[in-house]
Amino acid sequence: MVNVTRINKTRPDASRSTKSRAVEAGSGEVAMVTRPTQTTLRKRFGRVAVVYGGWSAEREISLMSGQCVFDALVAAGVDAHLVDADKNLIAELRAREFDRAFLILHGRGGEDGCVQGALELAEIPYTGSGVMASALSMDKHRAKLLATAAGVKTPEAYCVTTLVEANSAAQAIGLPVVIKPTEEGSSIGVSLVHEQADIDSAFIVASKHGKVLVEKLMTGMEVTAAVVAGVVLPLISMRAESTFYDYHAKYFADDTHYECPPKLDVATQERIQQDALTIFNALGCRHWGRVDFMLDDHGEPHFIECNTAPGMTTHSLVPMAAKASGSSFSELVTTILSETLVDVELDS
Repeated sequence: MVNVTRINKTRPDASRSTKSRAVEAGSGEVAMVTRPTQTTLRKRFGRVAVVYGGWSAEREISLMSGQCVFDALVAAGVDAHLVDADKNLIAELRAREFDRAFLILHGRGGEDGCVQGALELAEIPYTGSGVMASALSMDKHRAKLLATAAGVKTPEAYCVTTLVEANSAAQAIGLPVVIKPTEEGSSIGVSLVHEQADIDSAFIVASKHGKVLVEKLMTGMEVTAAVVAGVVLPLISMRAESTFYDYHAKYFADDTHYECPPKLDVATQERIQQDALTIFNALGCRHWGRVDFMLDDHGEPHFIECNTAPGMTTHSLVPMAAKASGSSFSELVTTILSETLVDVELDS
């Protein structure tokens, strides 16, 4: 098994700094926060709002993720409460006197820095990346620009706003291409385009969600690297029985194939882990996240996107990686939540 890799603690995200709470264990395993008593957890975290739902296109998945996080926190002894986010979120959190928030909102509004900014102004500690890192990670085009600047390979791509631009971009890159929204997740609005005649319809689907990214299609293995409390967890490869690892394959299909560790040589796995750390730092991320890659025809890994609030459902990748490192779901979520205590210590 490839040993886990520790992240560089220097983070460029100006909203808050952080340091690792996790420790490395032998044989490539990660030891999460030592399990305290339930009374200790209640005192440590206070009242915790599990903020889920929201109003994005990924609401359905956020509801599923939030329920799983809530159940795990309660099972660990945390005084957790579900809060379905709306535009009055801050008023509700203040009225109910929550001490901190576990953010498990997916997509725009909840994962793009908006809610994070509101929580900063309200001085409510929260899990996940800060304002800048969340906004940069949500914007796939800008995230790719930063990855390139940091020396990490990423597929050729163009951000477009019209059909003419989309066709020109596809011609410049060469088919096949992926056409997808620049600021959505969970494979919403994504199309794989192999024929010129299909570009227009794919653009129309993606443009319903804002700006569009036309990107060279990678045909190799899809691999993800989860980062939790300063440590890269074991890599996972994914292969869907359908055309690609789409919305259904990610959250509902029982025939999606996962391998942990993936069938890659050790050098390639270590390179992906290091690239994940490089991108995580370049974007200014903190606490936890997931960095996705795809391999090209020659087995070269390319950065695709960084998720700052990944799915936490029964089909999700971060819990799988944590389990492979020897940690339970409850240990995973309490480790993430513990990072908010580190932020408070560093800010004081």
